[in-house]
Order: sequence, then C-alpha cells, then structure tokens
Amino acid sequence: MKTDDRAQFKKGFANAVPIFVLYLCVSFSLGIACYNCGISVFQSALMSALNLTSAGEFAAVEIMARHDSYWKIAVSQVVINMRYLLMSAALLIKLKQNETLKNRALMAFGITDEIFGISVLQSGTLNPHYVMGATVISASGWVAGTALGVIMGNILPEILVTSLSMAIYAMFISIVLIPSRKDFLLGGIVIFSMGASFLFTKVFPMIDSGMRCVILTVVISAGAAFLFPHREDEPIQG
Repeated sequence: MKTDDRAQFKKGFANAVPIFVLYLCVSFSLGIACYNCGISVFQSALMSALNLTSAGEFAAVEIMARHDSYWKIAVSQVVINMRYLLMSAALLIKLKQNETLKNRALMAFGITDEIFGISVLQSGTLNPHYVMGATVISASGWVAGTALGVIMGNILPEILVTSLSMAIYAMFISIVLIPSRKDFLLGGIVIFSMGASFLFTKVFPMIDSGMRCVILTVVISAGAAFLFPHREDEPIQG
C-alpha cells in the first residue's frame, strides 16, 4: 500500500470511530431479533459481515421468522438496498478517472448511509482507501454488536435496547446537519427532502420505504443538479 493510501486509510479509520460506537449499540437489537429467530451467533455475525445493512438485515430476519421463501428475502434486499447503487455512483465522480476496478469494488462494498455521509464530505478527490478504512472499523462494530446481541441482548431491559436503536438516527442527522449549517442551498434541499418524504409517505403508503428512498433521491438530486448545476471550473466540495 502506498504512503498516501495508508494515510487515507488511517484517516477514514479514525473518522469512523463514532460510527463504530453507534453501530455497536444499534446492532444489539438486530442480534436480539436473530436470537428470537433461532439464528446462531456465527450465522448472525456472518450475515452482518456480508450485508452491512440494518434495514435489509432486519427485513431478512423478519422474513425468516415467518418461514417465507428465499426469493422474498432476495427481492426485499434489492429494493431496500437499491439506494447504495446511487450512493456508489455519486462517489464515483470524486474518484480519480484511472482508479482501479479492485479499489472501486472494495470501496462500494462498504458504503452505508453513514460511511457515504463522511466520504462525500471529503474535499477534492476521494481516495477509496479512506472509505476502506472507515468500513473496517464500522463493520467491526456492526458485526460485534450483532454477535453480542445474540449472546446477551435478552438480558438488557427492553427500554435500553430501544434507546440504542434510536442512536443511528441521531448520528445520521448530525452528519447532514453540520454541513447544512454552512451551506444554505444544501440546507434548503435537506429541508425540502424531509417534507417530500413525509408527503410521499402519506400519498403513497403502499410503496416500500427502500423504493421511496430511491425515487426521492433520483428526483430531488436530478432537480437540484438541473436548477443549481456544478460548474466545471469549481473544485469538488465535500
């Protein structure tokens, strides 16, 4: 690994320590759900290591608890996690044009909402090793928390488990709120997105939350790009 790549890996690792802590807490409730479904510690940890998605894993465990078909699990994962395709595409414009396919693939595997949040805020060109470093520490917390949830989650009071599960929302709000305070345009788009999501839920309650996220992301981001285009001579900002 080159010196710059190593430095970026360490930077991503350090920046994602808060994500590690919150993933460790949040995944406790997933571990409890796995325990109630009869999934072993090893199976639960392996699932978290290969998926890295809270909504997707919760949906999969719920489907397994109902003894539904594997096809339902597969379809649910595609719909719920489709937004990560958009996030990966958004980060591509921040990479060097000659970045290797291997680095692109490794980076894309670890993208979650929170890792995308800290990655897109990096100024200038994004080094994929930054995302890899963030993924290593964050995924460790997610996998460890899931395993601990299976082992000892039922010992904890239910109110504590619920409180831990809410921490992820507070974390993601903080990721979006800080840059929004410095950029009024970004803040306005965030507020508009929140209102649009609320209205979409009321008007189209039959549409899955994952698909709703994809639709709103495409429409709002395309509209913002059209109305407020990024000039070629401007540096890419985080």
